Amino acid sequence: MIVINLDVMLAKRKMSLTTLSEEVGITMANLSVLKNGKAKAIRFSTLESICKVLDCQPGDILEYKAQ
Repeated sequence: MIVINLDVMLAKRKMSLTTLSEEVGITMANLSVLKNGKAKAIRFSTLESICKVLDCQPGDILEYKAQ
C-alpha cells in the first residue's frame, strides 16, 4: 500500500494546499485527490513539480507500507 504524506510535508513547510496548487499549477481538486490517497496514479512531472516547490524528495511524499 502506498501512503501519501503530502499533508505532512505541507505542515513542515507551513504551506497551504491553495499555495501549493498555485505554485505547482495543479487544481485544488486534483491535489485534494492526491492528498487524500484517492489518486490511482501521479505523473513524474507532477511529482517533480511538487518536490521542487516543497524542497523535498519523492520519498518524503510517497511511502510504502506492507499490509
